[in-house]
Parts: sequence; structure tokens; C-alpha cells
Amino acid sequence: MRIGEVPLKIPQTRDCIFYPKTVEKGVRSKKALRLALSEMYIQGVSTRKVMNITEQLCGFEVSSTQISKLTADMDAEMEVWRNRPLGEFKYLMLDAIYEKVRDNERVVDMAVLLAIGINSEGIRSVLGVSVSLSEAEIHWRTFLQGLITRGLRGVEYIISDDHSGLGLARKALFSGVPWQRCEFHLAQNAQSYVSKIMNKALIGDEIREIFNTSNRDVAQSMLKDFVMRYEKIEPRLVKWAEENIPEAFTVFTLPVKIRKHLRTSNLCERINRKIARRTRVIRIFLNEDSCLRIISVLLMEVGEEWIAGKKLFIEN
Repeated sequence: MRIGEVPLKIPQTRDCIFYPKTVEKGVRSKKALRLALSEMYIQGVSTRKVMNITEQLCGFEVSSTQISKLTADMDAEMEVWRNRPLGEFKYLMLDAIYEKVRDNERVVDMAVLLAIGINSEGIRSVLGVSVSLSEAEIHWRTFLQGLITRGLRGVEYIISDDHSGLGLARKALFSGVPWQRCEFHLAQNAQSYVSKIMNKALIGDEIREIFNTSNRDVAQSMLKDFVMRYEKIEPRLVKWAEENIPEAFTVFTLPVKIRKHLRTSNLCERINRKIARRTRVIRIFLNEDSCLRIISVLLMEVGEEWIAGKKLFIEN
């Protein structure tokens, strides 16, 4: 076996046929092949390559339909994982990416909604994932309500990018919970309000300096100076900055040593890149279920890595 030699005592029988129930007769190779095919598919090996591998190693070809059926066997396990009970998570991080999915004989961009929880001990967990037609409020509200129904509680701080649908759902279900707008995306958004005559990189650096200061009072003072310098030459940028940049100041309420981990949604972004590397091979999912299946497997693996890995931070 994979763990080495395992001694088995097989009793002698005279008047009957006996075979140990712990050793499934005649199915070991079949199960190993099924698991191997599913694992290759999940890790990004295209169905064409899988078919070529099985033909060379086993002497027969496995069709793409058979591979999809093998992968579908994991649906029950994924369903249990997606609906497992949750608990207390102090910090909640939300994000979404888009994947191309076939829907009613057309290809559409569907939103993959993602939630990550971090408890007071700095332990991370993938709380949930959902595939929806868009990031409209109804889809975010349904997704977040599902987390609450599964037992999510104790949320004291939420990090996400700015999106009207997410914002409305967040205010409805987590009213009063402080919200931190992702500083990375905020600095990127500023670029679209800078005129061509200005140095966009310089503007971005100045905004990041505001975020990197020691406390809210200093940040507000630096923002005021920023507004005064640019109000005549960049009025659109100044108006946007006054309304949006303060939404990234919530992080100043947290202990200094954990701020760097909870000022952006970069944790979600890293997961999104991991998903993109896998889904780039598929390009277009056959349906919504296949999209949810593959991404769920990847996220479950991420969660297992986090359990075995080190904590994101130690709060105390």
C-alpha cells in the first residue's frame, strides 16, 4: 500500500469461502483509476490530455463525458462541505470573480461569490462559494443569508471592494458592522479620475501614503492636504477622493500589528488567481453546476492548506 507493507492475517477455511470485508475484492485498480482521473481534471489537465494518458497507460481511451461523470461523483462531498455549519468569525472578507458559463445555448459571464472568515486567533476559513448570474443585490443577499443560516456569527469587521449590490446586501444583513473598503482596489479606481496630463503613478503613490500612515487623524490631515493641492487642476479626482478615500480608514480601529492583513481583500485575490489558473484550461464551463463543482474542490483544498498551515496573525 502507499504507506508501506501491511501484514494481514487470512484465516484458513475448509467448508466455506471467506474474504475480508476490509479488502474490497477486484475494485482496487478501478477506484485508483477513478481517483487519478478526477485529480488530473481538477489540477488543470485538459480532457484531451487525460484521454491520451489513459490510452497510453491503460490501453483504452476515456471520453470527456466519462471524465465529467467521474468528477460529478464528488458532488455529494462538495455539497456537504458547502453547507457545513459555521461558527464565530470576527473578520469577514468578500469578493467575486467572473467565469464564462453556457446558459440556455449562450455563453454568459457568471459571478462566483466568495466569502472568507478569520477568527480572533487568526485562523482562516473559506466560508462559502456561490455561482450567480451577477453581483446584483438579490444574489449577494441570498449568499450572505446562507452564511448566517449556517451559523455565521460574531462578525465585527467586513472587508470588500465597493459594489452597489454587495453594499446594499451587506447593510441589510450586517447593519452596524464596520466596513473597510479594499485599499488596493481603491487606489486603482483613482486612476480613472486622473487626467492625461497628470502622472497617474504619482497620484497612486500619494494615495497609498495616506493609507500607510499611523492613525486616522494623520490620514485625514493628509487627505485634506491632497485635496487642497489638486482641487483646481484635478476637480474630478478631488471630488472622488473626498467621498471615497475615507471608506478605507476603518482599518485604523484595529490593533496596529494586524492592520496589514485586514486593509485589503488581497487574500481573496490570491485565491482568485489560483482559480483562474485552473479555469483558464476549461475556458467555458458546460453549465453552472460544473463551474461550482471545480471551484468548490479548489476552495476546499485551500481550506485544508490553511488548517495545516500557520495562522494569518496572532491578535493577542
